[in-house]
Amino acid sequence: MRVIVAVFVLLAFSSVQSRRTGQRGRRGRARGRDRMGAIKRFVSECVEYMESREKYLDCQDLQLTIVPIGWSRDTFHLLLARNRIQVLRDNAFVQFPHLRSLDLQQNELTWIEKQAFAGLDQLTTLLLQRNGLHTLSEEVLLPMPHLRFLRLYDNPWHCNCSLDTLVRTLQVPSNRYLGNYAKCAEPPKLKGEKLKRIRPELLCPHLEENVLQEPQEDKVKIKLDAVDSCHTYMFPTPLLDCQNRGLRNVPAGIPPDIVKADLSRNMIRHLRPNEFVTAKDLRSLNLSGNSLDGIDIAAFNGLLYLRELDLSNNSLHHIQYGVLEDLYFIRRLVLGGNPWAPPEFADWTVRDYVRTYNGKCPEDQMSGQDNFGEEVRSETMEQDNGILLGPRRGRKTLKGKRLS
Repeated sequence: MRVIVAVFVLLAFSSVQSRRTGQRGRRGRARGRDRMGAIKRFVSECVEYMESREKYLDCQDLQLTIVPIGWSRDTFHLLLARNRIQVLRDNAFVQFPHLRSLDLQQNELTWIEKQAFAGLDQLTTLLLQRNGLHTLSEEVLLPMPHLRFLRLYDNPWHCNCSLDTLVRTLQVPSNRYLGNYAKCAEPPKLKGEKLKRIRPELLCPHLEENVLQEPQEDKVKIKLDAVDSCHTYMFPTPLLDCQNRGLRNVPAGIPPDIVKADLSRNMIRHLRPNEFVTAKDLRSLNLSGNSLDGIDIAAFNGLLYLRELDLSNNSLHHIQYGVLEDLYFIRRLVLGGNPWAPPEFADWTVRDYVRTYNGKCPEDQMSGQDNFGEEVRSETMEQDNGILLGPRRGRKTLKGKRLS
């Protein structure tokens, strides 16, 4: 009898346990589905679009913590800037074999596994600036044989032995656009040293049998680097965003691949020769809303491909002859909001002002002739059958110097 009771108890206990296990399994699967659903909801906010016949996947500013999954394999450009991704695991991008550019700037990256970029053998541009990376191995870059542009600045790089292979790779002459402007944060004796220029033997002094020497600091730093004081964006067009930064000078070292530069709403007063000589591919330059009152003749030297130049809302009274001489392809020049010419010609159109070139300058007029401007205007605006004529040549009061 006792045996029979014991058997019933065991059967009842087993039934209860199986029900509990089943419930836990269902709850576990439900939680898994909820988690995947949350991920899909986040990722579903990404936007796909075409530009120049190439597919872009824009997942910026979505608070993502993982690389999005389930999107088209024919994506050429993946934008993941300003998310919360902390770690890149091996094979994180194998679903995007045709990627040519990958933007991971301004995330929370602290670690990248060696095979994170496996399969990206078509990638040419990788943006990792403004993260929390302190070390990176050369092996991370090996799966990307066509990589031409690599941004690493604004990361707290620890310049020690773990960074040795990366530094040596960046300093290969053919890698001229890899890792520009990235600087050491540790150790204190190397803080501020650029990875492209630091002597590799200083990273492992105990191995190289060298004594770590404190580098000499520049006594005077005339200008901030462009990458230190501005934001750089590569999509859809390489842009240097320096607007409203309180700059008093054009920042040095504008990256050569920048196509648009926005320096508006700063406090720049003067443009000196060769200010933009490093930005040879620049197509658009916005200098509006500064305090510009002078531009040297060679200020725009080297900008052979510049299409748009905005100098509006400054303090320019004139532009020297030759300032714009080398801008062969300029199509749009914005000059409004400047105090052009003497006050006597306020509210005149440029065309009317130019037509006064045979008239005397206001300061050459005798006292009491306050109506000089109106006389010149009346002479220059005479019309004949709807055609605007030049100034008459018979009046003695208009005989004299030409306006500079």
